[in-house]
Amino acid sequence: MKQLPPDTVRLLSSSQVITSVVNVVKELIENSLDAGASSIDVKLENFGLDRVEVRDNGQGIKTVDTPVMAVRHFTSKICRHEDLEHLETYGFRGEALGSICAVAEVAVTTKTEEDEISTQYTMDLTGKIVSQKPSHLGQGTTVSVMKLFKNLPVRRQCFSSTKKCKEELKKVQDLLMAYAIIKPELRLMLVHNKVVLWQKAKVADNRSALLATLGPGAIANLIPCHHHQEQPEILLEGFFPKPGADYSSTSTSNPDKTFIFVNNRPVQHKEIMKLLRQHYTAQYADDQARNRYPTLMLKISVPPSSVDVNLTPDKTQVLLHNKETVLTAIEALLVSLYGFRPNADLPADKHLSSEPFPSPSSPLQADSERNAENSHSNDSVPRDGPKQSSADTSLDRQASNCSSSSSIADDWIVNQIPADLESNFSLYDDEMSQTVTKPASKSPERLVDNKMTAATISKVQISAEDWSRGTALTDPVSGEPLQPVIIHRPTKQNHSVPDEAMSESSSSKKTLNAITEKRAALTAYDMISNRTMRAPLSPVTIFEKEARAEVLREKPTASLQDISVAIHERWKNLREEDRKKYEEKAKKHLEHHEQRTKLASAEGPREPGVRSHMQGQKRKAPLSNQQLLDELFAAQPQKKMKNPAPKPSQPLPCSVAALRLQLQRLSSQSSAAPQGLRLVNRLASQSAWVILCGQRLMLLNPFRVEEALLFKRLLENNILPAASLQNPIQLTDGSLGGAEYTEALCSMEKQSPELNGAAFFSDPRLVANGFKVKLTPGVTSAERHLEVTAMADCVPFLGVEDLREILTAVLHKKARTVRECRPLKVTNYLQGEAVRLTRQLPTNLSREDVKETLLQMEQQLGGANHTCIHGRPFLQHLTDVPTTEQEVKALLRPLEL
Repeated sequence: MKQLPPDTVRLLSSSQVITSVVNVVKELIENSLDAGASSIDVKLENFGLDRVEVRDNGQGIKTVDTPVMAVRHFTSKICRHEDLEHLETYGFRGEALGSICAVAEVAVTTKTEEDEISTQYTMDLTGKIVSQKPSHLGQGTTVSVMKLFKNLPVRRQCFSSTKKCKEELKKVQDLLMAYAIIKPELRLMLVHNKVVLWQKAKVADNRSALLATLGPGAIANLIPCHHHQEQPEILLEGFFPKPGADYSSTSTSNPDKTFIFVNNRPVQHKEIMKLLRQHYTAQYADDQARNRYPTLMLKISVPPSSVDVNLTPDKTQVLLHNKETVLTAIEALLVSLYGFRPNADLPADKHLSSEPFPSPSSPLQADSERNAENSHSNDSVPRDGPKQSSADTSLDRQASNCSSSSSIADDWIVNQIPADLESNFSLYDDEMSQTVTKPASKSPERLVDNKMTAATISKVQISAEDWSRGTALTDPVSGEPLQPVIIHRPTKQNHSVPDEAMSESSSSKKTLNAITEKRAALTAYDMISNRTMRAPLSPVTIFEKEARAEVLREKPTASLQDISVAIHERWKNLREEDRKKYEEKAKKHLEHHEQRTKLASAEGPREPGVRSHMQGQKRKAPLSNQQLLDELFAAQPQKKMKNPAPKPSQPLPCSVAALRLQLQRLSSQSSAAPQGLRLVNRLASQSAWVILCGQRLMLLNPFRVEEALLFKRLLENNILPAASLQNPIQLTDGSLGGAEYTEALCSMEKQSPELNGAAFFSDPRLVANGFKVKLTPGVTSAERHLEVTAMADCVPFLGVEDLREILTAVLHKKARTVRECRPLKVTNYLQGEAVRLTRQLPTNLSREDVKETLLQMEQQLGGANHTCIHGRPFLQHLTDVPTTEQEVKALLRPLEL
């Protein structure tokens, strides 16, 4: 055997880290985010194979760190492997720039706040600096990657097809969209071949970022959700599709709009994706929805020590330490949102979830209600159970504490469990490490019966299969499985509303579903849908919440058992006056709880309008109970919807001869006037119009006309804003191309000179193209001084060569207008702006708008080539209107059967 050379080892390992253009962009963007950048520009040429440039406005690289900034395994993120347990940055391996240098040519331009000017460094294959020179760029870092995969011809050959290159460009855009959503304060822009493909401005929150990224159509069907669990600490946030919404508007055929983040890092997790798809598609009976991916954003926040990011080179897959707990929390959130679906395929390794039978009709709570509720509640205290009398009892409990804005009904069995089975059910549930909340109306004797010996458990053996099917507990009378909620049918004598009031309400208001309308009397549905109130906090619970944070700060690696023991010892050693403070806090919580209880009981049933305003959107009741609910709560039984009466129609005779005569009459009337274009009608696609041009029927695309008109106006009138340069660029005969170019520049129009004799050029041919040139005169032509003090920064790579292009048009082509003096880079930029502005136009143009567009086309474009920026014609010829009987017959002959 022989040892491989270092260059070969470096190339082999780097080709595993950098496998595509999107890997390059991802590594560079994560470096920019770790540097605190708030603005990132990604520019590609030839799909990134010729050039990839990532520019940010971050902190920059210090001068002392530049010699090793591209050397492998040099990083400022961590110092040792123990730092991975507290990782808060995206990068940590120190391989990004070093791996890119091994497969491409790399140049880094950086400037910190302390540096006076920026410096551009050129790297070799090993990541060492081979040259450096000053630059005019501002604070931040710009990494330019040229000739990607130049020494891997097979890898580069994979991107030879246009389809593969477009797929790679789409992946880059999807990556930027993911970071745009998780970082709302970040400004992003993607440019390909000097054309802006996608951009996103700085916004306030994740909802605004989703709106800017996915559009208003997608965000309109998303609702915010929140779930918090303390032991182990898990925080779930995101935006999910509304229950029951049309799946065509809330899902796609590929997972590019299903965004999953773990600690703000975009990841791909098969089990989480499977769980999301199962619960989302279970609400639709259509088979086509089974193969779709929901449009959503899920942000999972867990302690860094419980996540292993160093799993794959691209860091898109992570390993969760408490994977089952995270999946259980996600499932609880999805069940509270979409309801329990017995036919949904749950993960095989989870036979029982933390809440086996959550109510599918539990409403979503608004964030404001959740915050108000969490401010004086703690889930470690049972909601309906007795108060704790001992502090030690509360500290010894190890049940997980959860709070979710998508609440789940706790009382899932209402007066249906026999006395002998209820205690067995409680003991069995304790054995399965579950917590079941009993109804508040239980008698003391029933609570005493719960304390049974282990011998009683053997009387009833409940299997996991029966439990999952819902057949574990049966009614001893009927033998049928117990249901979570049973709606009892009241007798006719129990109606408290007079018949007159019933008739008045039914006549004045349209009868709707009982879920959206109720009478003023208290009904069973009010008791079912009311939100439960949490028990007040005890003194030891308040102390536990405050002391847990202190223990974690002192010992971040402490286990849950160590934290509980430490809190227990602190409570025992607490001074008497400190205990009184916590008792006073608990007393205030109790008073606030009693006030809310009295207020809720005094309010009674709420009006339908107020109820719908406070409770928000509701889901439909199960189909099995819908008919019974309508009969119980509606003013009168709903009548079946009759089929709508057919719309009146009348056949109209159609004669080709009459049409021909009418067209001849129109042509004869317009023969005296100039021949023009006449609108006929709009096609069903709502983006094209049929027009009549003489005897020809043609198809008009108004957006191509608008694109050409916008581009013409931009060429003639647009003035590029010039940004001041930190170091002005001196102009000489050599840089401009000769003395004749300098003379042509000096002969242009100038402003009034300043006190020192210097003057700025005001010629629109220079100003409109983003150049601000200053002339300082001298005694002779050799002593005069020319310099560029400001230049447009919106056009990529704009420089002195573009100024020389303007002077060439003035000198050789005798160009006198701004349109004739536009450089190629500025022209391409204005083309991209015209395309972007055209895409913002409404899709449904009115007839008046199209007429105005046609008039502007004839006036401004005239007899020029009627094509858009991309060379596509405005008008497509459909057919000629026949003028003779023979032409009519020839036209209709193919239609005869």
